[in-house]
Order: sequence, then structure tokens, then C-alpha cells
Amino acid sequence: MELFGKKKKKPAVEQELQEVLLHEKPDRRMLHKVLDQEGIRSNRDRRRALNAESSNGKTHSSIEEMIDSEWGGRRYLASYDVTVKFQHGGVTNTAVVRSVDISTTGMLLELPRKLALELRQSKEVRLQFAITPGSMPEGYEMKVDIRGQIIRLQQTSDGQVHCGIQFIESLAQYATKKKNWYMVSAASIFLFVTVICIMLLRVESILYFKFNKYLYLYSIIAATFLLTRYWFASFYKPIPIDPNFTPGVTVIIPCYNEQDAIQRTILSCINQDYPLDKLEVIVVDDCSTDDSYAKIVEITQELITKEGRYNTFERISYIRQKRNAGKREAMAAGALRAKHEMLVFVDSDSFLDPYAIRNLVQPFKDKEMGGVSGRTDVANTFTNTLTKMQAVRYYIAFRIMKAAESYSDAVTCLSGPLSCYRKELVLEYLDAWLNQKFLGERATFGDDRSMTNFILRHHRTGYQDTAICSTIVPSKHKMFLKQQMRWKRSWLRESLIAARFMWKKEPIMALSFYMGLIIPIAAPVIVLFNLIYIPIVHRVVPYTFIFGIFLMAFLMSMAQLLLRKSSTWSFGLFFVLYYELILLWQMPIAWLTFWKTTWGTRMTAADLAASMKKPNLKQAKA
Repeated sequence: MELFGKKKKKPAVEQELQEVLLHEKPDRRMLHKVLDQEGIRSNRDRRRALNAESSNGKTHSSIEEMIDSEWGGRRYLASYDVTVKFQHGGVTNTAVVRSVDISTTGMLLELPRKLALELRQSKEVRLQFAITPGSMPEGYEMKVDIRGQIIRLQQTSDGQVHCGIQFIESLAQYATKKKNWYMVSAASIFLFVTVICIMLLRVESILYFKFNKYLYLYSIIAATFLLTRYWFASFYKPIPIDPNFTPGVTVIIPCYNEQDAIQRTILSCINQDYPLDKLEVIVVDDCSTDDSYAKIVEITQELITKEGRYNTFERISYIRQKRNAGKREAMAAGALRAKHEMLVFVDSDSFLDPYAIRNLVQPFKDKEMGGVSGRTDVANTFTNTLTKMQAVRYYIAFRIMKAAESYSDAVTCLSGPLSCYRKELVLEYLDAWLNQKFLGERATFGDDRSMTNFILRHHRTGYQDTAICSTIVPSKHKMFLKQQMRWKRSWLRESLIAARFMWKKEPIMALSFYMGLIIPIAAPVIVLFNLIYIPIVHRVVPYTFIFGIFLMAFLMSMAQLLLRKSSTWSFGLFFVLYYELILLWQMPIAWLTFWKTTWGTRMTAADLAASMKKPNLKQAKA
């Protein structure tokens, strides 16, 4: 019965969050980036590569320039309202149409037949449109007013006409003229001012050092660590591509419950610009409980059937684990089956650039190089505020932090989304890695940091910024916080392990590592002291400390703006605030719960066991 004639409110149904992902225009061929063995189709010839004349009249003198040219021609599905202005009969006409796809060099429009006939007589048109965030690579979101030339008209089955337009100047050139110059100028000026302010604050710390040694020592260490990382990162340069250096590579994809992403991941790994006989892909399903395995079988069979000319029968295979044994076991199963000398591990929700493998192997020309990490970008950057914050954090973590470590050949984490190792080293440490224990508890996560530590003890580790993959990051706070807690536990464990041998490495790098170990561990105490203890006991507002946090955040944001020229730069400020208010306090919890083996973000065997214990505990208490 309804009370007082009012209807009871039904619980709101939580809507599924719609991810904003970049969509390239599909090609009729599944493996359109792969070089065929007959030599009939060559990526270099087809994409105006080496010794071919480009649109600006210059020749490509290196494979890197060929890749840049190919990047510029990539087309993305994009439906914009486009205002077209053109001359017809001596009069300026204006029409609003829809776009079909876009690249940095041109755009495809859908027009009524009558308008197409009028446009055919125009030598040049002016286009006005807005590139929406997520429809093109990060950094291109802007309003555009650009001139173009009609290069083709093609009638469609529904009576419309597709009109291909080539821009007079590329969108990259347009962006440089319109916004990049002031972005670079502003970012450079603000970076300089920020660094000067940080240094002045540290001078103050030295002057007042005797009044609180521990507090001001922490401030000096934190500033020194951060500024030196940015300093060394400024000297970083990726290893250039040697077209003749193509060692054999086996790509291993451990998969557990990734039915929505796994097929795209597999395609990105096999669709590489790399010699056919030197690349294979092995997918290891860790006894998924969703449709992941069926998706793996489906895409594998489709590749073998439709793209057999690329030896797909020999180059792609899959393994199904008998039970859910964990990610390490899945990775090990692939490593033991691999036939090539290099092992590349790729997460099942990460997608490789077609030139990722070619770039990733280049540092291995150094015989002492044991492992290399690629760069991971965020695939769903523009989904919401949380993903935008992570996009800034990811870029700085790789382009600044890993680049600085790579300057000394001592990258401390070869990240899971894309990393490469020498197979002989992986097999050498495989048993110890699989059976790793910390304080009596078996290590189930942190596989990337753990393997890195085994390699780093006696070999070099590097970072290759031009080896790019993109990954889907958590877009909900609950999932994100669980992921961050897992990462902090593995960071604590592996950092303590690395501390035993990092002193043997290059002195400056070793000192930087130990500073980086102290800062996050001591941070919660420092924040409590400055923001709680000092205001209550001494009745003083810690303006200097708050200003210091703002400067650190501004440093991250300005680096993002300078290097990537992306509209997401301001979210670096939000991320630092989010970190200080929420993520920072996960560190002491991680210390107290280091023994946990659950992932939190997916139902592994450990998570299942933990979930089954909860009802039993409740019943016992009752």
C-alpha cells in the first residue's frame, strides 16, 4: 500500500559509462600495415617513404620521417558540422554539411548532389569546424578555419556525394600558427618562473634548516628529486631506427576477462610493420569466465582464414590455461612457448601503434640492455575528469620520469602495457619470479616491477618514447582507487627489494632512486604536520607549504602543455590535489596490508577466495 498517496521512489539504475575512444577509419584489409613476403605491397612505397617526395616537396631521409608522414595521413571517423564557404557564379555561398572522416591533411564530407555540382566549379573552399576532444589524437582539439581544395567527388548508394578535400596546410601546421606558438611560449615562461620559485623556496629551507631539520630536509630532498628528474628528462632522446636491425620478436598477451578489448589488442600486435618471419603473437587465456576465450579463437581463425598470405597460421597462436593461475603463470606459459629471441609483453587492454615493435627493439643493439619499456598513452582520455587526470599523469610518468631514468640506463619499472626483454634473461629468472615471496607471502601482482628488478640487478634497462601503445584506464573512482592501492603495494615491495642493489648503479641515478623512495613514504607525515599540527598548535597558516604544492602541480601541467600541447594540461593541477587529498593516504594503508594478494580490479583466484571468506566471517560473528 502506498503511504499518504505518494509513490515510492524506485532505485536509480546506474548507467554504464560511455568511454570516449579514438576510432581510426577501418581498412578493408585486417593486416593493412604488414609487409607482404612477395614484395607486391610495400609500406614504404605506398606511404611515400624513403626517397619518395612528400607533400612539402622534400624527400624522406630517414624511416622516422616516413613514419611521421604516415601518421599525418591516418584518417579518423569524425562526424562534425562543417561550414563550407565557396564561390559560385561570382557570389560567396555558405552551406553546412557533415564530415565523414578526417586526417591532418584532409577531410571527407557528405554533400547533397546539388551542392556537389556547385562545388565542382570552385577551385578552393574555406572550411570552418570544431575538432571535438577524442575524435583526433590528443592536442588537435580546437576550432578550425582553414582553406582546402576539392580532390575528388564520389556518389554514394543513397544519392549523397562524398567530397574529398585536401587542406592547403596540414592541421599540424595550422595548429602551430594558431595556438602552438603561444602555448610553447607561455609554458616555457611559466616553467622557468616555477623552477625559480621552487629554488627560492628551497633556499628558504636552507636558511631555516636549524629550526626544523627533518621538515626542511624533506623539502630539500623533494625539490631536488623532482627538478633533477625534469632536468635529465630534457636531455633524453629515443634510439633512432636502424631499418636493418630486426631481431626475432614474440609478443605475449596474457588475458583474463577482457572480452571487449582482446580482439583489438590482438590485431594491433599482429598488424605491425615488421618482417613476417621475425614476429609471432601468442595469446594466453588465464581461464577467463567471460567470452574472452571465444573472442580469441574467433579472431585467430579469422586472421588465419582471411590473411593467410601473411603466414598467420604460423605467426599467431593461443593457449588456454586449465585453471586461473594468475598473470605471471600466463606470461610464463607464453615465454616457454616463444620461438624468438625477444619477448614483448602486452596487456590485454592495450593497443600497439603499427611501428611500436620496430621502435621498441632498437635499444637492444646495446648488448648490455636487458629490458625496455615503451610509452603508454591513455586511450580513453576524454571520457571524464578522472581519465583526463590520468592522461596527464601517464604522460609525465613516462616522458619525464622514465626518460630521466633511461638517461642512466636504469628504468625501475618496465611497464605492463608494453615492455620487451631478452628471452634468455626471462628464462634465467623465471622460476624465482614465479615463486617470489615477500615476508612469507607469495607475490601475485606487480609482475612488471618484479621482472624489472631481476633484470636490473645485472643489466641495463631503458625507455623508448617512440614505441607507443595506448591503454584503457579506469573511468570510475572505485576501480581507480583499487588499482592504485595494488600499485602502491607492489611499489613498496619492489622498491625495498631494489634498494638492496641500486647503490651499485650510476651514483647520481642511485641517489635519485633513494630520494624517490623516501619522499612518498614520508609524505603523509609531512602533510599532517604542515596542514594539521602547525595550524592547531602554532596557529599559523602554512602558506609556504601550500604554495610549494601548487608549484609542484604547476610544473607537471606546464610540462604537459609544453611537450604535448594538449588541452588536458590543467588536469595536472587537479591530479595533484586529488593525490594530496586521497591517493596519498593509501600509502600507510598499503604498509599495513602489504600481505594482501588480491587484485581488487578483477576476480582472480585470490579475490574469489577473499570474497568467500566475508560471508563466513559474518556468520561466525552472528
